[in-house]
Amino acid sequence: MSADNQMPEAAGAVSDAVKGNWVDRRAPAALRPYLRLSRADRPIGTWLLLLPCWWGLLLAMLHDGRAYWHDLWIFAGCGIGAWLMRGAGCTWNDITDRDIDSGVARTASRPIPGGQVSVTRALAWLALQALAALAILLTFNIAAVLLGILSLVPVTIYPFAKRFTWWPQVFLGLAFNWGALLAWTAHTGRLEWPAVVLYLAGICWTLFYDTVYAHQDKEDDALIGVKSTARLFGSRTPGWLRLFLAGLVLLQGLAIVLAGAGGSVIALIVALAGTGAMAMHLHWQLRKLDMDDGDRLLMLFRSNRDAGLLPLPFFAVALLL
Repeated sequence: MSADNQMPEAAGAVSDAVKGNWVDRRAPAALRPYLRLSRADRPIGTWLLLLPCWWGLLLAMLHDGRAYWHDLWIFAGCGIGAWLMRGAGCTWNDITDRDIDSGVARTASRPIPGGQVSVTRALAWLALQALAALAILLTFNIAAVLLGILSLVPVTIYPFAKRFTWWPQVFLGLAFNWGALLAWTAHTGRLEWPAVVLYLAGICWTLFYDTVYAHQDKEDDALIGVKSTARLFGSRTPGWLRLFLAGLVLLQGLAIVLAGAGGSVIALIVALAGTGAMAMHLHWQLRKLDMDDGDRLLMLFRSNRDAGLLPLPFFAVALLL
């Protein structure tokens, strides 16, 4: 981590937050610890949770060959819900990991180990965010509501995964890509195979970007006995990342084919080009990868917002064809 990233800009700032973020600069002082607990000062996680939702919604619209006015609310509701649920999930993660975080240089400045927020207040903040997210979820159809409630299972398990498996990134993928299932179902009223295959593609993507992210902590993780794919793969990481990239391309491409693109061959080709664009971005990340450069790893991890956005304009154009 560079010196600039290590020096906090405001009292209580988290070491790996985006420099000059709005929480440190503009949020009311009393709210800052809670917003930091929700990672509002690090928006990349919200994007990574949100983008599979938008993939699922647009593919569902392609599958039906039509869009409804309610889809505008699904689009916006997923955005608000992703912010809330990412915040709730991070709050839960920090409650369960408070002892681990205090022993890792990158996470020791987080609000709970840093003493800014008590566990009791963190639990209250968690409940507030979850209830607000539930209010949004209840505006969707019953099938989507049930899926949303079921998503609490992987969300609850994930923080403990690094204690019992070398593959905690799989559990993160199960939680972070649930929106592909939910948004598809919110549009169609039923869960179908294209959404399931898209969900699996998203898990491959999570394995890619979170393995890169986990390399930042591999030395501290080894000292305290925390497991991760970064530690498991070691020097073989680039080969595994290529495998995850291939899985993403094959599964997302299959999801597009299964969705049918409204029966239009041209629309199908355009939608598949979106997967190609995302694959090119991930290939660029592989070329830039340096597993011992913390700043480079964080930059590549954050660049996955752009990678995940790339398919969306192609899906949207395909919908118009």
